[in-house]
Formats: sequence, structure tokens, C-alpha cells
Amino acid sequence: MQMESVLLKLLFPSPFLVKAMSAVPVATLGYAGLSEVRGKHMQYSKFLNVGEKKPIEKKIRVSSRTGMLIAYTPPFLAGAASFGIFPDGDLRFLLVKSTLTFHFFKRILEVLFVHRYSGGMAVESLIPIALSYFTSSVFVIYAQHLAQGLPEPAIDLMYPGLMLFLIGISGNFYHHCLLSKLRGRKGQGIQAQTLYAFAFTVGTTLYLMGRSYSTRRWYLSQFKDFSKDVKALVPFVF
Repeated sequence: MQMESVLLKLLFPSPFLVKAMSAVPVATLGYAGLSEVRGKHMQYSKFLNVGEKKPIEKKIRVSSRTGMLIAYTPPFLAGAASFGIFPDGDLRFLLVKSTLTFHFFKRILEVLFVHRYSGGMAVESLIPIALSYFTSSVFVIYAQHLAQGLPEPAIDLMYPGLMLFLIGISGNFYHHCLLSKLRGRKGQGIQAQTLYAFAFTVGTTLYLMGRSYSTRRWYLSQFKDFSKDVKALVPFVF
């Protein structure tokens, strides 16, 4: 019985732990975004071995396609499993499970059928990326599970959030298709309303801001005809 109790605590952590974990993505992903700006990049895609002192030959690597599949599959399986682990729930909980599962399912399909890869991914970067996707998905779903039965928020963002998700994921897929067409097959072309969910969104935004800033700087260094009017975050401004 004691072993069973320990397993239940591991599988279903306390609400306090979920709240405490909310600080983790803001801190870690925010730091990762700042590191991108400073030139310390996550080692994948065009930034593989950029700004690194250790030679690329001494790093354990996998192909970009394999790395992305490893990163996206566990959170997809976690989302799919949540329908069996938590079969009941309100509409808000159903939307959280569905959008997360669909998002990573889309990512897997893009890795297999849309993207054209030519580089690799360092395992030292793959591990934290995969863990981040997996743990964030698990905690977002579980946090929403705990929130069931609580009073509805004063400002209900469920339907605006769903609309933004549909617009965002459609635009994301469209631009991924455009980018895949810019790369030749044999050569390189142009390259919920819970505290934890909010915290992870903020952390991810901070990281992607840093990555976007570094990507624009990389384009300027690699392509002489790349327009300086193309900005990283705010069109025509920054």
C-alpha cells in the first residue's frame, strides 16, 4: 500500500507542486532566450556548432528529422494518453487535451512529410528540448484537471483562445509549407487559463524572442541581399 501511495504521488503530484513548477519554465526558457541573444545557441538547425568551443565532431548528434521526432513524440503520446487517464471532464479540459495532442500530432506529420532537413541536432540540446515539451504538456493537462470544479474566471478566454489557436496553427502550417519549398532536395535554400499554462507561454515567448533575434542576425551575416528592413519581432520596428 505504501508503494502504491508513492506511485500515486509521482503520477498525480500535489497542486502545490504544480504551482511551484510554474516558475520553472519562465526562468529556464527566459534564460535560454537571453542565451540566444548572447550567442549561446541551442545546438540544432542552422545554429549547430555556432558559438561553440567544442568541435562538432566530438559531440553526439542525430539527424534533425530523428531529433525532432524524439522531441515531439512523447508529448503527443502524453496528450493521447490523457484521454484514457482522464476520460471525464468539462469542455475546457477537453479543449486543452485536444489542442495539445493535435499540435504535436501536426508537428510529427510535418517532420515526416513537410520539412526538408539537411543538418543535425546535438543530443545535449535534444534532451532538454524533449523534456521541456513533455513535462510542459503533462503539467498543463494536469493543472487543467485540477482546475475543474473551480469558479469560472471573471473573463472567460476559452473561445478567444481557441480562435487564436486555430489561426496560429493554420498560419504555422502554411508558412512551414512555404519554407519547405524554398529548400531544394539536393541543396540548401533560404532557411488555458491556469498559472502553469500561462507561465509556460511566457517562458516560451521569451525563448522564441531570443531565437528570432539571433536568426535575423544569422540571415544578415549569411545573405548579402537580405533586407535590413525585415525585423525579428515587430514589423518595421525591431
